[in-house]
Amino acid sequence: MNAATETESVVNKETFPIILIKPSHYDDNGYVIQWQRSIVPSNTLAALYGLCRDIAERKVLGSNVTIVVNAMDEINTRISLNSIIEQITNAEGRGLVAFTGVQTNQFPRAMDMASVLRKAGIQVCIGGFHVSGCLAMLPDMPTELQEAMDIGVSLFAGEAEGRLETVVRDAYHGTMQPIYNHMADLPDLKSQPTPFLPAILLKRSLGSLTSFDAGRGCPFLCSFCTIINVQGRKSRFRSDDDIEKIIRENAAQKIHRFLITDDNFARNRDWEKIFDRIIKLREEGVKVRLLLQVDAMCHRIPGFIEKAGRAGVGNVFIGLESINKEALIGSGKRQNNVTEYRKTLQAWRNEQIMTTVGYIAGFSSDTADSIAHDIDFIQRELPLDFLQLSYLTPLPGSEDHKKLHEAGIWMDPDMNKYDLNHVTTLHPTMSADELKKAHNSAMGSFYSDKQVEIRFRRAHVIGIKPYRMIMASLWYKACMLEGVSGPDGGIFRRKKRVDRRPGLPIESPFIFYPKLVGEILHHYSKLTLLALKYWRMYRAIKVDPDSTKYSDAALFPAGEADELSDR
Repeated sequence: MNAATETESVVNKETFPIILIKPSHYDDNGYVIQWQRSIVPSNTLAALYGLCRDIAERKVLGSNVTIVVNAMDEINTRISLNSIIEQITNAEGRGLVAFTGVQTNQFPRAMDMASVLRKAGIQVCIGGFHVSGCLAMLPDMPTELQEAMDIGVSLFAGEAEGRLETVVRDAYHGTMQPIYNHMADLPDLKSQPTPFLPAILLKRSLGSLTSFDAGRGCPFLCSFCTIINVQGRKSRFRSDDDIEKIIRENAAQKIHRFLITDDNFARNRDWEKIFDRIIKLREEGVKVRLLLQVDAMCHRIPGFIEKAGRAGVGNVFIGLESINKEALIGSGKRQNNVTEYRKTLQAWRNEQIMTTVGYIAGFSSDTADSIAHDIDFIQRELPLDFLQLSYLTPLPGSEDHKKLHEAGIWMDPDMNKYDLNHVTTLHPTMSADELKKAHNSAMGSFYSDKQVEIRFRRAHVIGIKPYRMIMASLWYKACMLEGVSGPDGGIFRRKKRVDRRPGLPIESPFIFYPKLVGEILHHYSKLTLLALKYWRMYRAIKVDPDSTKYSDAALFPAGEADELSDR
């Protein structure tokens, strides 16, 4: 190559930025929910980053175009739209901002940012469960999606494997389509580019937790669920080779904790191959700790829970949803059987694995008294460690939402509230205030000092390390103080005065900052005192010579004669 050609080659080099943003949403005062350290990582962000990295490595826009991929999770990162605009402007205006994994409660925030970017001429695409769920279940285009397209935002429905390259090419050529709808053709996951995020991003989550999906889709018919209508009822899986690649690549950047985001990993037909591969990696010295989501019947699968323990599972999330038979049948969750709950929870306890149970308040059969009674029953009879209590929410993409929409029944028009932590539709027997009071009372009861001490005693009997129970208990109390749901929680809340929902006033610094300092002092003094109380509580249990003999009704062997069978 001569000097002239070398110069020409350098001159012709182009940069094409792709900025992936997982938006947060607003709190009840209109401020973006954001933390110094977040808890739950975004698997969609990791999946899209992995796909974009593959596209960049394959030089799909030509050898003279360098694709630069940047990922941001707003729940732990303040996003500067001016910096994004400057970056793309410096690339001669070519670039793409993709809002990924956008849930219904995050859609207003995504649109607020998208509007600013579109006014600056930046190409924007929004994908995720809200877009996909609406297009999958509703006969007409919802107003908010039409408004997005009216300002030039492209919508992406479905899964991006094998399809993202088209979007990137269209963005490069300035020919993006209004809608990329792939809901009718869901891709196979084997040998696809795997989810990945750089360690510098993962260190913004507590314990440097990352995530991946081993499979997608669910065969069940729960009426409140969006998974079955967005990811389909036909399950698709990554191979054990894919999972090993994910773990080794993260181990190389010293990341060892993984949330497997499958809605129900126990229904992955290759669960044993995956666990066996992870067990082998651990035996080779590769550090692996896992968090899983499973159903309440997984203890019936021979060897599943025992191998989960050997594979490094330390926490599981189990969707019980209700102990009320009428509520379970009415929601289509017929696979749950309350007589099995104690069996599955005790089986996880035997492996020293902590359990968090998802529970729902607001089924049509619920009353304030029945919610209080059921939570009391759960505390007394079921050996779970933590409770995540949500409101029954008609999420777009669910059968519940479709039915209410078709019937013309009121649903809250503010999508920001669809975070499972707000009442968003009418209840047949309770007012919104009555349902809120019942919900808050139930959470207050479950996380009362008395009940926390009981769960500490149960954990001590089987040898769960104290700090794990203390930290998780503090996290739920912190979420209650901040008024957010568990998945929206984190460590040390961050608020920016100017990051407020459009339409709400920007407060004076003389009002905002004293109020913020007051909130910080109030919340963290309470949490500090609570941490000391919990530590003293656990130390007292530890030095009690009879502590290992502790037992209660929840620890009795499960059997058909249990009170559970009468529920």
